Amino acid sequence: MLSNHLWWQHGIIYQIYPRSFLDTNGDGVGDLAGITHKLDYLKWLSINAIWISPIYPSPMADFGYDVADYTGIHPIFGSMADFDELLHAAYQRDIKVILDLVPNHTSNQHPWFIESRSSRDNPKRDWYLWHDPHPESLSVPNNWLSVFGGSAWEWNEHTGQYYYHAFLKEQPDLNWRNPAVQKAMLDIMRFWLDKGVDGFRVDVMWHMIKNAQFRDNPPNFNYQPGKDPPYHQFIPAYSTDQPEVHSIVAQMRKLLNQYKERVMIGEVYLPINQLVTYYGENGSGAHMPFNFQLIVAPWDAEHIFTLITEYEASLPKEGWPNWVLGNHDQSRIVSRVGFAQAKVAAILLLTLRGTPTIYYGDEIGMYDVAIPPELIVDPQEKNQHGEVRGRDPERTPMQWDASNNAGFSTTTPWLPIAPDYEVNNVEAERDKPDSMLNFYRQLILLRQQEPALQIGSYIPAGVTRNSFAYIRQLHNRRLLIAVNLGHTAEFISFENIAIKGQIILSTQPAQAGNHIESRIELAGDEGIIVVLAD
Repeated sequence: MLSNHLWWQHGIIYQIYPRSFLDTNGDGVGDLAGITHKLDYLKWLSINAIWISPIYPSPMADFGYDVADYTGIHPIFGSMADFDELLHAAYQRDIKVILDLVPNHTSNQHPWFIESRSSRDNPKRDWYLWHDPHPESLSVPNNWLSVFGGSAWEWNEHTGQYYYHAFLKEQPDLNWRNPAVQKAMLDIMRFWLDKGVDGFRVDVMWHMIKNAQFRDNPPNFNYQPGKDPPYHQFIPAYSTDQPEVHSIVAQMRKLLNQYKERVMIGEVYLPINQLVTYYGENGSGAHMPFNFQLIVAPWDAEHIFTLITEYEASLPKEGWPNWVLGNHDQSRIVSRVGFAQAKVAAILLLTLRGTPTIYYGDEIGMYDVAIPPELIVDPQEKNQHGEVRGRDPERTPMQWDASNNAGFSTTTPWLPIAPDYEVNNVEAERDKPDSMLNFYRQLILLRQQEPALQIGSYIPAGVTRNSFAYIRQLHNRRLLIAVNLGHTAEFISFENIAIKGQIILSTQPAQAGNHIESRIELAGDEGIIVVLAD
């Protein structure tokens, strides 16, 4: 039944932030050898693919998202031989490897940019976005802002022009309207594909093309000073999500199509109606534009039930859905909704139609760790002097065991470890039947055993104030999933749907094996999976 679907459609992806996974050389930073060392853990967890955040040579102004060499490995993570060993070891365990590609911008230390800023007539001048001062104000060319604070334009005294950076000034944006840039980046993708990587997660895909006339962005009249990040003062109508970006994404997809079963996942923080355009016409775009709805939506049953329905209805015919609960830029799910609701969220992630991506540590219930001011390293927070929430709390080291530094490193880690690591870690949770880790593993194994959960259709079944239910169906196999996003008990009744079956998994283990008929009573913070009778 799965033969007509590709590995990334029925598999599970696990995001690894390499700095924080496992340090094997005692420098306090995770490395490639650490990932290789823990592949057996991921195999035990039944993970099908790993997505590795950037490992390229970089000055680390934004911890690897400022790339200085797209075809190398930063020494802090190891060597190309270490990467080759990881790739080989992963394939031996039937685990796919997805790399993070950062095509929107480079480091200001990249040879391309060093050439570009050297003179106005350098052949690589047009590889980046250079602009004269505004003719009237003699200041920045327009009102575009950096996501990391302040103007997105940086003055270069040597050549007398500004260059554009959507993020840090150390991350100048490439000019993707230049065919030479397009060719260079496609060659980089080809380099890694030829090595055998199984695809790419493409960073800030919707930023890659900017308005050719550099028009001012319109004001955001809903902006609330002091509450919203300064970047939200303007709607980025001209600095992001330009129509021409889709032809660039199509070029990338065309390249991937030359290889067998490779995947392209796009980072796209946009509303559903804009997000789905990144699938491209007739499936010519990203295989999966990341769907962040479970991250950004309020944890409200009616709201989430509606957005699931809207997402399903908006997908193009050939579009494959996907879901995520967290990543290296967003607060962890336990911190957003609480420990009990994090189990309910896990049920959603692993039973909704589409490919799920698990963020490292979520499977053991890691939460945002409070970082003392003197230990903050995130440039987004430091650059804006505490005006925005930093990303360090969700990037703390993986908690492997109760030994010193949670088994992550033999020395002081690059970020603090959660204070409860002695009880909240992989080793301790493997031995507890009711732990978050074993709940995730139980869910994953159930998904792997049930084709209906992997590729079955999605049928909405009902919603109340705090709860909702849906059915996953493949041929005659039907599984009902019901979740309570509130803390008090609720009944869900069903109209026009015959409901009779047996609970096979619940966040309340004692419920497993119980029979249901006509309606379901859910305890507070409960989620269940029911096999429905034929």
